[in-house]
Amino acid sequence: MPKVLLFSRQPLTGRPLHEWLDDTAAGVVLVTTPRAVEGAEDVLAEAFPMHRLVPDYHSWATEQIAEEAARTYAVDLVASTSESDVLRAARLRARLGLPGQGTASATAYRDKVVMKRIAREAGIRVPAFAAVDSPSDLFDFLDAEGRPAVIKPRFGAGSEGVAVLRGPDDVTAFLARQRTSDVPYLPGQWMAESFVWGDFFHVDGMMRDGAALYAWPSQYDSGGIAQRLQDHSHLSSAMLDAGDPRFGPLMRLTHDVLAALPGSPTALAFHLEAWIGADGEPVLCEIASRAGGALIAEAHERVFGVHLAKEGLRAQCGSALTLTGQPPAPAELSGWTLLPAGHGAFVPPADPCPVPAADLTVRLAPGAVGRGVEHLTQSAADALVTAGSAAEVRKYQEELAQWWYAAAGWVPTASATP
Repeated sequence: MPKVLLFSRQPLTGRPLHEWLDDTAAGVVLVTTPRAVEGAEDVLAEAFPMHRLVPDYHSWATEQIAEEAARTYAVDLVASTSESDVLRAARLRARLGLPGQGTASATAYRDKVVMKRIAREAGIRVPAFAAVDSPSDLFDFLDAEGRPAVIKPRFGAGSEGVAVLRGPDDVTAFLARQRTSDVPYLPGQWMAESFVWGDFFHVDGMMRDGAALYAWPSQYDSGGIAQRLQDHSHLSSAMLDAGDPRFGPLMRLTHDVLAALPGSPTALAFHLEAWIGADGEPVLCEIASRAGGALIAEAHERVFGVHLAKEGLRAQCGSALTLTGQPPAPAELSGWTLLPAGHGAFVPPADPCPVPAADLTVRLAPGAVGRGVEHLTQSAADALVTAGSAAEVRKYQEELAQWWYAAAGWVPTASATP
């Protein structure tokens, strides 16, 4: 049984790593936070006796603590569960001479400028883009490419920090928020790219050595993920039918991107996002070497029997894969919907969800104060929707959203004022 150092800030109550890793959990050195183990202190003590608790998870000190623990216990592997840990895990592997995703691969999957440069050089369609290391870089890009344009953190996730620049006021607003930004306004941190008009998709699966082991594309609803943060709206996604004309181009794009970027000898989950415009050809938005968020992993488990976050972690820890090849078209497709919090004290719907295909979970307690959508995957309730076709999934998702907005109540409070 290999010993594994595992970076994870996921709450043990919501992501039971000890159950996911079954008999391999005893060999895991877990690096986590006090907040992540609240309510699961007994699990931590029993399942992960070699753990390390770090007070400031994103600080450089965490890497020092992790390396000291890895050397103390002579670990054989390094694993991670979140996108923010992909690079630090790769750096630790390099220092210890351990197998797995290396720093070149981790950088290509994390740094969106490096990612798009490699993709463009391989002939893959990407938006016009540039690194933004100073205000002049941004002004030069806007002069060359025009507006609308998008500015985003190079190492960001979940659309946090993304701004759409449609006019001079948007540029001024982006520059003015420097002091409140979680991402520093420093070289190497920001990029700009042209705005792409089109429908927005994601492709999820498992990969190894620069090739997809299996994958399936899905389509976000028309608002898109950045729009959700702006409008405090719901967000939905549904798997595509195998016969959808966009299925093939998205799968070809996925295979091309995986082949172009530096690969990993260890199997990893991946999450790719792309647009398709009027010409029917996909344009790469980005790709990550981890499972997609929201209920993407749960939707795949519902249809294919594989939970991508669990499968990706188990593979990093040396366990065999559950599924090793592309599955046939399933009898049913799945999708998911994140339903937003409003502003005020939550009054749950008085009646059960009337949409038979929706498996609804309410995340807020009655009376809990909602402040809108504060981060991408936050929801007052969410649901998996399963049906025989993508059109049916969409239909049920629309019915679900209409019911939620009519049935959920929000009593105004002073602390929830937008």
